[in-house]
Amino acid sequence: MANDPLQLGLVGAGAISQAYIKALEGSTFARWAGMADMRPDAAKAAAETMGCPAYASHEDLASAGIDGVIICTPPSTHTEIALHFIERGIPVLCEKPLSIDVDGARAIVQTAEKNGVIMAMASKFRYVDDVIRARSLIASGVLGDILLFENAFTAKVDMSKRWNTDPKVSGGGVLIDNGTHSVDIARYLLGPIAEVLAVEGRRSQSNAVEDTANLFLRTETGIPATVDLSWNINKELDTFLRIYGSNGTILVGWRESKFRQSSSPDWVVFGKGYDKNQAFFRQVENFCDRILGRQPLLISNEDALASVAVIQAAYESLTERRWISVPKSDGAVPLLRAHG
Repeated sequence: MANDPLQLGLVGAGAISQAYIKALEGSTFARWAGMADMRPDAAKAAAETMGCPAYASHEDLASAGIDGVIICTPPSTHTEIALHFIERGIPVLCEKPLSIDVDGARAIVQTAEKNGVIMAMASKFRYVDDVIRARSLIASGVLGDILLFENAFTAKVDMSKRWNTDPKVSGGGVLIDNGTHSVDIARYLLGPIAEVLAVEGRRSQSNAVEDTANLFLRTETGIPATVDLSWNINKELDTFLRIYGSNGTILVGWRESKFRQSSSPDWVVFGKGYDKNQAFFRQVENFCDRILGRQPLLISNEDALASVAVIQAAYESLTERRWISVPKSDGAVPLLRAHG
């Protein structure tokens, strides 16, 4: 029936899957039809909270008659799993990064487009009210010319026992993990990125990947952006975005967002900050609405592919210690040097 909830599958019973499970509690547009994880106990435990069957593999889940799937496995597995579902005509919402390299991301995008299957990379910050409003403010011209973009995702987290620090599984460290969010936010607010410079900080956790890094971006329109990323430092900032224009400033915060024009001494509050549960809910809702043909996705295949291309260029920059140009994000994106 047209009003029946969509039957969604979930692959991966790790920490990020819990955010999706919580976000869909009580939803009317979708219900869980299956959980798949190669760890039987983990799959069963998650499936019990979801009220759905557990499957030992994504292959088994793909045969369960689902309407769409959310992939929450480590990045190195994304390409293989996504392709399995796409080749069977099942829409895919894949956690970021879409792949650990451009080659894998391009295979997903091109296969989805060839088969006419819906595919989206998860990018939760595109669904945060305050980020959306900041984009509208920038587009309105109230800030004048945008002169500088600053982003910081820093927290002191023990990563020693996480798969994120195994480059064969994660594709890298904090650059590919948190940096993927940073890159997509910058593209969402400012447009395509033309070149990138990455600088690694000191590794204080003895991991095999970078755990502190600075990322410098320049958009195709010449706007500079700086990004601070760390699993070692908690800057204790109230904001995660600062956008400076010739006529004013926007601050997007964790609990409050505001802007001020240079001609006024007063800040105008326009949002209540970051709501994680709401962001995940709206992300899945947008995915389901696209399956039903109700609205377009807020993130395109080009956006997803471009985010991988920028991060891959950042790792090349880290190795060569220089600015690296970012390839265009169309079907002809050339391969860059593999990282990790």
